[in-house]
Amino acid sequence: MDNINIQGVILTPLKKIYNPKGDVFHCIKKKDNGFAGFGEAYFSTVIFGNVKDWKKHTKTTLNLIVPVGKIKFVLYDDRENSISKNHFFEVELSKDNYKRLTVPPNIWMSFKGTGHDLNLLLNITDIEHNPKEFLRLKPNEINYNW
Repeated sequence: MDNINIQGVILTPLKKIYNPKGDVFHCIKKKDNGFAGFGEAYFSTVIFGNVKDWKKHTKTTLNLIVPVGKIKFVLYDDRENSISKNHFFEVELSKDNYKRLTVPPNIWMSFKGTGHDLNLLLNITDIEHNPKEFLRLKPNEINYNW
């Protein structure tokens, strides 16, 4: 398992069931560690080489899965009382590294498309989207070398 160095972050290997007519990719069950309830699920894409802005949700728990393409996620902890303050965590998720990344509230997250074709992520959150519930920074506003 990847060395997770940020308090509260969970990386869960997911099951793939191969079938000659089409495969099944598991995502999350309500009994799973990291499931905090259901608010909404949505897909997002990122083009190869592009980096999405840093986002920090103040209340939302994210559950991120990449069934198509490759996406590099970078997390940064700036929480004052955290034992992992000022730590970064990186992981590249894909069909070949099929895992669920659970990100608790108050962790900065950004991601980059690293697959050359379609890079698709599924985000399953515990609360519905609220534009007043998160903070945003440009990729260069946190000292990380993309």
